[in-house]
Amino acid sequence: MSANKLSASRVRQILVAAQKTRVLVVGDVMLDQFIWGGVSRISPEAPVPVVDFSRESFMPGGAANVARNLVSLATPAELFGTIGNDDAARKLLKLLGKQSIGCGGLVKSSARHTSIKTRIVAHQQQVVRVDRETRGALDAKTNAGLIAEFKKKIAKADAVIVGDYGKGVVTQPLLNEIKSLCHARGVWLSLDPKPVHHLNLSSLSLITPNRKEAFELADFLDETKNANPLADKNLMLVAERLLKELNPALLLITLGELGMLLCQRGQKPFHIPTVAQEVFDVSGAGDTVIASFTLAIAAGASPIEAAILSNHAAGIVVGKVGTAVTTPEELVASFSK
Repeated sequence: MSANKLSASRVRQILVAAQKTRVLVVGDVMLDQFIWGGVSRISPEAPVPVVDFSRESFMPGGAANVARNLVSLATPAELFGTIGNDDAARKLLKLLGKQSIGCGGLVKSSARHTSIKTRIVAHQQQVVRVDRETRGALDAKTNAGLIAEFKKKIAKADAVIVGDYGKGVVTQPLLNEIKSLCHARGVWLSLDPKPVHHLNLSSLSLITPNRKEAFELADFLDETKNANPLADKNLMLVAERLLKELNPALLLITLGELGMLLCQRGQKPFHIPTVAQEVFDVSGAGDTVIASFTLAIAAGASPIEAAILSNHAAGIVVGKVGTAVTTPEELVASFSK
């Protein structure tokens, strides 16, 4: 199959099948706040732009954005993580409810703040980001509560996505429990890694590092970058090492403007060039990739079909400002061009 050959009718078929699946999303949930405005002058107090406030908006972020991507593509999703007992949590729960995302797996902890990422955007350009969050690992009681909620729903799940954003929810004990439950039931398990955590990521169904993360996971120095990923010797060595050491069923390395590299043991790596026409904002693009790839697999797509579909989905969202999502109509249309 050519890297761009997936018919619109086949994409429609995959998306219809995905509506009958159920995906669980576990990880660091957060609230994305956007402050929109314009810049017409530099501050007299410091060499920084003065943003004239226009409006603000809120969106689910982190693992919650993965769930948001799933439901935007009409795939039922349930979210598992922790939130604080604060105003940000209430805003987040209200947003998730409006988008029909299952929130029964969100465990409240008065010892933690709900993570908020505030992005100030002027003229479609992000000026600065402010993070308010708790990064420590979950305490034993909260972790046990989270696992208990997850166990209630795993029996009816077709796939699980773990979103690790380094905020303390995804710990080795939690990941071990999730792996054990998924393996026992034959449930697909995808994970977006955060190498700084040094977790044991062995024996997952799918891991989706970007190029930088892949090199960090392989403990390999990224000295050169080839415009042709298949001719990039260092990238090929990293992919080979990760397949051997972590033993995932699939390894999908996202390469930004160079697209994606799908790797499987015993097969040649498959390169999918990007289809993005314009790039306004890459915020949340990784969430779109892992969500759309996983729902495609759950719906019966082949790994190559899932990779091509997720590449198109990412190409759509980077053309929008903010942590965006795509719809079935937009995705099918992108294959009709």
